[in-house]
Amino acid sequence: MLSKRQEIVTLAKSESIRSITFIGCGSSYCLSESAAFSCRLRSGLPAHALAAGDLMLNPERYSSILEDTLLIAPSRSGSTSEVVEAVRSLQDHGPIAVMALSCVSDSPLSTMANVSLELPWAFDHSVCQTRTVTNLYVANLMLTAFLGNDEVVIADIQKAIDQGESYMQRVESDIRNVADFAWTNAVVLADGELYGLASEGALALTEIAKVQAHSYHLLDVRHGPMVTVGSDTLVIAAITGNGSEHQRNLIRDIKGRGATIIAFADHADAVATEYVDLAVISDQSLDVAVQGIPFIFIPQIVALTSADRQGINPDQPDGLVAWVKL
Repeated sequence: MLSKRQEIVTLAKSESIRSITFIGCGSSYCLSESAAFSCRLRSGLPAHALAAGDLMLNPERYSSILEDTLLIAPSRSGSTSEVVEAVRSLQDHGPIAVMALSCVSDSPLSTMANVSLELPWAFDHSVCQTRTVTNLYVANLMLTAFLGNDEVVIADIQKAIDQGESYMQRVESDIRNVADFAWTNAVVLADGELYGLASEGALALTEIAKVQAHSYHLLDVRHGPMVTVGSDTLVIAAITGNGSEHQRNLIRDIKGRGATIIAFADHADAVATEYVDLAVISDQSLDVAVQGIPFIFIPQIVALTSADRQGINPDQPDGLVAWVKL
């Protein structure tokens, strides 16, 4: 990514570019939501996230968004039909700048792009994506950091990478122990740039563990979804900042409904430990968006634990394929 930095910035900051549009399907769309949020905050450019299937079916509906945009398409395979067809349709109707981000070499998507970023080491052979998700999330975040010249985020990403193995080894068994019960409902909570990643966490829980899982902004869970929270619910929450009174009260009230709670933060003072079943602390001060790197490991391991308990093959869930070919 660093070796491509100038090429990326040159394309995105060219005179013809007025906005950034991320597109994807499934996990890639969830990641696109986080990437667009980061881009709006950090690059000074308007940014949007579109579901590739929606764009493929309704390209004319989004013409105002797509005018003078840089289209960024993160994709594990670079072959997903909706993504490839959406890009092809747009290119057939006129020139559009495209940046492809895939986990294979020489994919159909790569051949259509002005700039192609390929991460073949991140390709997941499992149907469900874990390593791919983390790497695409980081790559998207680095793109936005390049555009905003945000050296702090780039340095913090390196910190997260450096601690990755030791962090996973330290927290995995505790996550497994807390999540090893017959829960049937999961809620993933996060704000800001982490919200799209929370949606991906809920998707991983749904497809790997075959449970009902949903994502919400932290305090939004009070506005209706709280009625679904009970003793059969596992809640995973990303606590950012210093753990305000409102966050603490929310966790207290969720616990009062009988839920099991795993809370993540980068420092222990942010978590109301008296109300959670497990506090997962990265013990390293990181930019909020970079905290997503250790955070996404939690729903991934929770999903794997549930699949193991139920006797489900987590690599080959019934009814799914690694990437969709229409």
